[in-house]
Amino acid sequence: MSEHKGVWVYCETDESRLKRVALELVTKARTFADKLGEEVVAVLIGNDIERHAEGLIYQGADKVLVVDDEVFTNYTTDAYSKALANLIEERKPSILFLGATTNGRDLAPRVAAKLKLGLTADCTGLELNDKKQLVQIRPAFSGKVMVELVSPETRPQMTTVRPNVFKPAKPDNSRTGDIEQVKTLISQDDIRTEILERVKEVVEGMISVDEAEVVVCSGRGIKEPENLKLPEELAKLLDAAVGGSRPIVDLGWLPPTQQVGQSGRTILPNLYFALGISGAIQHLAGCSSADTFVAINKDPDAPIFENADFGIVGDIFEIVPAVIEEIKKIQAER
Repeated sequence: MSEHKGVWVYCETDESRLKRVALELVTKARTFADKLGEEVVAVLIGNDIERHAEGLIYQGADKVLVVDDEVFTNYTTDAYSKALANLIEERKPSILFLGATTNGRDLAPRVAAKLKLGLTADCTGLELNDKKQLVQIRPAFSGKVMVELVSPETRPQMTTVRPNVFKPAKPDNSRTGDIEQVKTLISQDDIRTEILERVKEVVEGMISVDEAEVVVCSGRGIKEPENLKLPEELAKLLDAAVGGSRPIVDLGWLPPTQQVGQSGRTILPNLYFALGISGAIQHLAGCSSADTFVAINKDPDAPIFENADFGIVGDIFEIVPAVIEEIKKIQAER
């Protein structure tokens, strides 16, 4: 295993842009590589993607491996897993991070199975122990416990990490690094599937909770679906996304794409409002990294207050209208 060196990040693209989770993981990889005395290698696989390489150098990568070919125009398990597995076999990294996206969750286990590697999925934390092994932290048993896993006998140590777990560093445009074009022997004959159509879900009139800087989230305390007009009004004033905890999403009051929590989306907004949410650990797993956390709940003993930067004990149907009026007043003055 001593032959394995380097902290690698598979950097996924989507609609001609880098996914934010790639920048998050390159930032985290940089901190580990500095401690290990190794380099950060970003891996790009796709078609017409070299333009993203320089940005990854600015983000903290020492080298970018670009696997660019028409065969990678659309994501397919066969082509991408073979390309990534070939790179790993040839260059022997010690650590490999992938985003826990739809494609990342498909790609990682296929590569791990090809190379007989360990894999920890859906991590919400990463550390190095005193043996310089990667400690992979993730919730288990419906979020009731957090487990720490290591891969002591296989390399690279592989993990998928939820988006919005880590904050990406500001790019440093003075950084330099190597950008290497890697030739592939993969052909269309290696791909057993064909993409006939792409269908993208669009929630009309809603900002996605994944990338919103402000999120207004409601829980069971909202009582009725008609009452969602209240958080929606607050969200509109703040140009925010409207989110929900699992119970109201299960009831069909909001689409699953807007669910915040362990079984929904992990988010990293600048400002997070929790309205009528008790604060179960499953929910907090998805939002506790918000820069500023505001909780409103009529139960003074609600666990949500333990995580809040600002807590208001009271009825959301009295407090939120007052907050809305105050915001309108401030905006009018501006």
